[in-house]
Amino acid sequence: MFQMILVNGLVSGGLISVLAVGFSLVFGVAKIMNLAHTAFYMITAFLIFIGAKLVGLPPTLASVIAIIVTGVIGMLCYKFGFDRVKEHETAVMIISIAMAMLSQEILMFVFGAHYRGIPRLLNGFAEIMGVRISYQHIFAFAASILVLIAVLILLSRGRLGKAIRAVSQDSEIASLMGIDVGRVCMITMGISVVLAGVAGAVVGPIYMVRPTMWIDPLVIVLASVILGGLGSIKGSIIAAFILGLIEAAVTFLVPSGAFLKGAISLSIMLLVLMLRPEGFFGVVFEEERL
Repeated sequence: MFQMILVNGLVSGGLISVLAVGFSLVFGVAKIMNLAHTAFYMITAFLIFIGAKLVGLPPTLASVIAIIVTGVIGMLCYKFGFDRVKEHETAVMIISIAMAMLSQEILMFVFGAHYRGIPRLLNGFAEIMGVRISYQHIFAFAASILVLIAVLILLSRGRLGKAIRAVSQDSEIASLMGIDVGRVCMITMGISVVLAGVAGAVVGPIYMVRPTMWIDPLVIVLASVILGGLGSIKGSIIAAFILGLIEAAVTFLVPSGAFLKGAISLSIMLLVLMLRPEGFFGVVFEEERL
């Protein structure tokens, strides 16, 4: 039982961390609370379904195209939606949730509310610590770790990483130093959406695709970034793995625990907000983000 909880918790934590890092990244840089973040994860999954099932493209090619297209859609949403009202936090939240619900309704109108499957990138199973796990799950975990490492390297090295960190710390000073803040924010939004797309690409073949699949991960993503600290990349990663293991434990140890996962995440989020609003790994001052 312990092995099952550990293996499933690590796989789940890896995928949650990719989504949480994307959410935290765009919040830390552009100061946007993008509640439509997991909707891009859903859009990617449906684009892969269209490419692989309806058009007949190889699953790998369909996944790459879907991630790129979703990234472009995300940048356009920022340019023509969020960028115009980003100074008003409430308006941003309303627009983002409206975008997510609009995406859901469009997909439901086109495809219906039916569950649909996506071809797996890898078939077969392996046995790890006595637990039989599919190669797709192993690939999902490995891809999550590689993506997280790539993001951390991007933020710590290179001109773009320095520009992102500068804007996150103080956008006004960054602008005075010659950094195009608007461009950096839009690129950051693109990176954030691509991360959501990667999660959708590796999760889509594991779970069934449906127009409401963005709702459940949004809960645990919000819980992760709040537990880790809003704007804290490393905190979001650690919190995502903690919640992934907790949810796996609840699923395997509690009767009907699969229906309680969201409630557990929400309870942890509310508790942290009441006791330590900045999160366990966050900071009180906005200028210290990332």
